[in-house]
Amino acid sequence: MKKIITLILVLILSFSIVACQSDENNSNSNSDAYKAALLINGNLGDKSFNDSAYAGLTELRDDLGANKFEFKAIEMGGAPNDESKYEPTIRDYCESGEYDLIILATWQMEPYVIDFSKEFPNQKFVLYDEAFDFDVNPRDNVYNVLYKQNEVSFLIGSIAAMMTTDESIDNINSDKKIGFLGGMEDSVIQDFLIGYAEGAKYIDSDISISIAYIGSFIDIVAAKDLASLQYKNGVDIGYNVASMAGLGQIEAAHDMDLYAFGVDSDQAALMEDRAKNIPTSAMKNVGKSLFDAIKLDIDGKLEYGTSAHLGLKEDGVGLAKGENYEKIVPENIRLKIDEITDKIISGEIIVDTAIGKSEEEINELLEQINE
Repeated sequence: MKKIITLILVLILSFSIVACQSDENNSNSNSDAYKAALLINGNLGDKSFNDSAYAGLTELRDDLGANKFEFKAIEMGGAPNDESKYEPTIRDYCESGEYDLIILATWQMEPYVIDFSKEFPNQKFVLYDEAFDFDVNPRDNVYNVLYKQNEVSFLIGSIAAMMTTDESIDNINSDKKIGFLGGMEDSVIQDFLIGYAEGAKYIDSDISISIAYIGSFIDIVAAKDLASLQYKNGVDIGYNVASMAGLGQIEAAHDMDLYAFGVDSDQAALMEDRAKNIPTSAMKNVGKSLFDAIKLDIDGKLEYGTSAHLGLKEDGVGLAKGENYEKIVPENIRLKIDEITDKIISGEIIVDTAIGKSEEEINELLEQINE
């Protein structure tokens, strides 16, 4: 009798465990929830571009609740040998039919969006931080988000020019030389550079800009070597536009007790032990733009087949203006930056751009930088 009772209790316990596991699995995946897949041609942990996107989706899930919105972030890697993963990974997510939206970014992903949006017309896509030419490839299942990084870079360049010639600021010399460190020479990075150069020249036409490209968005060691060389050659303020690799410039600035501007996220807030070397960051509000786009789509109001161009006016870009900014950047410079911001928003200052220009036109602009 005792054995029978024991067996019954074991069976009851077993069924209870299975039931609990089933409930747990169901709670982690709501079939009625809107689902998005963020396929990253890089890695999280860059404290910059990719982390900003992830933070925006996390905020939306927290805001709406996991019963209404779920997302999955997939790190496909950013090294050359990772590129072979891109096509099969994206195809798998398209073929699954599980996701309301597939989110991809940068010039590397544009060809895949062109191809897969045609092959899977019922799958919706967002491509951000790279232009999608709807005239050449008309698609009613693609939404394109672009950022006016040239505008916020104009502000960064203006700050750099004023700080590098301001002898009241510690560790700053007066040889009028600032630095720019890019990941690769694509149109978006060149747009950052053009805005940065125009902002610096707006303040001081005699300023010179040391420019270097890493050839990678993940090679932190190479970035640190290049930035260190720039600093040794007279640069006292640098601007990193290289995602994870750009952390190398911040390390170099920290080691040499100089300055490096952050990018895409508030890098001073994310790296408190390096904050004293980061006057501010050029914020590309990727997370906010994805938050807004998905919320519109959930409400059935997102206009597919169009591109959004988000600048200072639209709060698509902006400066990190926390305690660190006020501590490092003198008040007179901050007031001047507020004035310049208003002029860009009003259209009094029009910042040139690399977006939409031919390679020849971009090169002509770049040749004028150090004239």
